[in-house]
Amino acid sequence: MSDQLLPPAGGPAAPYDALLLLSFGGPEGPDDVVPFLENVTRGRGIPRERLKEVGQHYFGFGGVSPINGQNRALLDALRKDFAGNGLDLPVYWGNRNWAPYLTDVLREMVADGRRRIAVLATSAYASYSGCRQYRENLADALAALAEEGLELPRVDKLRHYFNHPGFVQPMIDGVLASLAALPEDVRDGAHLAFTTHSIPTAAADASGPVEDHTGGGEGGAYVRQHLDVARVIADEVAARTGTAHAWQLVYQSRSGAPHIPWLEPDICDHLEALHAEGASAVVMVPIGFVSDHMEVLYDLDTEATAKAAELGLPVARSATVGADPLFAGAVRELVLERAAKERGEPAAECWVGTLGQSHDLCAVGCCPARGPRPAAAGADSPYA
Repeated sequence: MSDQLLPPAGGPAAPYDALLLLSFGGPEGPDDVVPFLENVTRGRGIPRERLKEVGQHYFGFGGVSPINGQNRALLDALRKDFAGNGLDLPVYWGNRNWAPYLTDVLREMVADGRRRIAVLATSAYASYSGCRQYRENLADALAALAEEGLELPRVDKLRHYFNHPGFVQPMIDGVLASLAALPEDVRDGAHLAFTTHSIPTAAADASGPVEDHTGGGEGGAYVRQHLDVARVIADEVAARTGTAHAWQLVYQSRSGAPHIPWLEPDICDHLEALHAEGASAVVMVPIGFVSDHMEVLYDLDTEATAKAAELGLPVARSATVGADPLFAGAVRELVLERAAKERGEPAAECWVGTLGQSHDLCAVGCCPARGPRPAAAGADSPYA
């Protein structure tokens, strides 16, 4: 469809004429696993045999990551929410590391006449891998389209939504459901273990805008944001149940070289420590993940759950946000909020916790790159 056939962008989403759901991607069959891992690790020189070893986690689930299915469900939820609330805005979906590939989807959007695109990344927190790397992939895709002589759209990445009520409330509901599922005699003493992806401490310290960077392994914006969300959830659970559960932020899915410091403690080490301290039960709360992708299924549902069974420690794992209607509504609010700001109009702030609403535009030095790579949708973008 040519842009001449599209009506001018109007309505509450103006100036945006499309939303792009941008995700990580995952294999959808055994033959996809190694090529997918090659995409993820490109440029790192990891031997194919090593990738086959890493791929055993996927092969254990039939070679299928749940992330693409989760994204299809979220795509459907977004379209239903938009239509049900009178928001006439098409929603596309593209991945960084597997089909549908980001560059192909942006090419399709250009062919459909889309010229101003809001982008929702399926990562809620500030970090290089959770924000800057998505922006680098957007820049790579735009560069590819430019080489083809296509008219480039403007892409704007929506703000971090870690503390949006529509993201936090489904996690509160998930913890309450998990506590209710525990045996009554261990429920009140259950510990809440809030989990997120471990990253190198140096990357954590440099996460977020420059003014949020820290040293000494304090974790920068990445750790601070997770702690704020965990505190909101724990406080609300206490208010709803009348029981204040002990809690801690812990980490999972470490994949780096052993000599490089990463955020700790690991969830399995934490379970051992809780068992030694006499905890009656544990609810694992994956606040760092939007959906049940492989890290959740393997590192929590398989590995950590097996560790808890070995210890004789009752354990439950609460749900990720996934395609919850509250989250779909939050995305709609994020689009309308950013659209109003782009039009120079007041926009209602929507957040919980103590950190306030995140920035709309990543500043220079925000979650700095590992190398000199351009990144779109930020103050240092080569694409206006």
